[in-house]
Amino acid sequence: MDLSVAVAPLYLGSMAVERAIHQRRVAHSGAEPGPGAYTRADTATSLGMGMLSLTTPITALLVGRVVPFRTGRRGTLGGRLGAGVLGVALVSAAATSVADRVAARADVTTDAGRRTRRRARRVAEVGGVSAVALGGVVAAATSAFVTNSSRLWRRGRGRDLGTGLLPWTIGMVGWDFGYYWNHRAMHEVRALWAIHVPHHSSEHYNLSTALRQPVASAFGVWVPYSAMALFGVRPSIIETSRALNLIYQYWVHTELVGTLGPAEAVLSTPSHHRVHHGSNRRYLDRNHGGILIVWDRLFGTFQREAPDRDPVVYGLTRNVGSHDLWTVSTHEYREMFRDVARSTSWRDRLGFVLRGPGWATHRRAALAAV
Repeated sequence: MDLSVAVAPLYLGSMAVERAIHQRRVAHSGAEPGPGAYTRADTATSLGMGMLSLTTPITALLVGRVVPFRTGRRGTLGGRLGAGVLGVALVSAAATSVADRVAARADVTTDAGRRTRRRARRVAEVGGVSAVALGGVVAAATSAFVTNSSRLWRRGRGRDLGTGLLPWTIGMVGWDFGYYWNHRAMHEVRALWAIHVPHHSSEHYNLSTALRQPVASAFGVWVPYSAMALFGVRPSIIETSRALNLIYQYWVHTELVGTLGPAEAVLSTPSHHRVHHGSNRRYLDRNHGGILIVWDRLFGTFQREAPDRDPVVYGLTRNVGSHDLWTVSTHEYREMFRDVARSTSWRDRLGFVLRGPGWATHRRAALAAV
């Protein structure tokens, strides 16, 4: 069993303790519960997302084996299906480009021209979304296939660092380094933000928030943690490093712990991670580190918490306003594909997918003002 799942009783027990502490503090002080408190609807959504996220490895396995486009392996199911899906994506892209041109050249001063433009726009709406969605699935599946840790281990040509301190150090530090860049990408690339945004959707901040995990990670393209296998780090060490990293990240989702003195300079702590979950302008897209905060300090994304001057406001810049699991899981995808459908150029279509969510907001407003 996945180690990060095996410790589920620890998660539930610590959540019960945290909830009891919050309730006692509120009872003694008479203050409002605050964002660290547990509510039935919010906690149920977090736990539900946690349960759904357990299907992610299964989805990744199926997508990575069945859908990838494999050059020279068209005889396999994965190769045939991947080539077929890629072919549909390319045809959709071509049809969309033609429709864009027809719509741009249509004479809108005549009824016939306006009808032609409307029909061309409908073709572009469907074709653009189809090309982006199917192309993204093929890219994700092919990436998962190519970067599979067992596959890269076999390509390592006998390199095996064993089970000593060196491979474990490489595994833990390497995973955390890769996690920083993947986590940062999830905030800076909208298609990846659509995967990650459910984790930030809660307006509360407690240990249950840690379990509000994405369910669509199989459809992302990531910096490959598995590359460590090429250098002799065993896949089992890579997988255990992943689990230990996730287990560490669980406890930083709390308001009960203040600052940790000198440890704040090196480790990702509750204080640093509260910043990461803030929707305040000061805190947006900061503190992406998993175990180590040194990556944020090195690469310019660190921000210290300032509770007296700028208390953290949890949630999104535009909150979902729902606890429904389907809405929480898919709202950003649906909005992203609506933006793609309304676009009239490939520059905008790709921008709405590959650029940041902030860019999408500004671009949407600019197009609406035209």
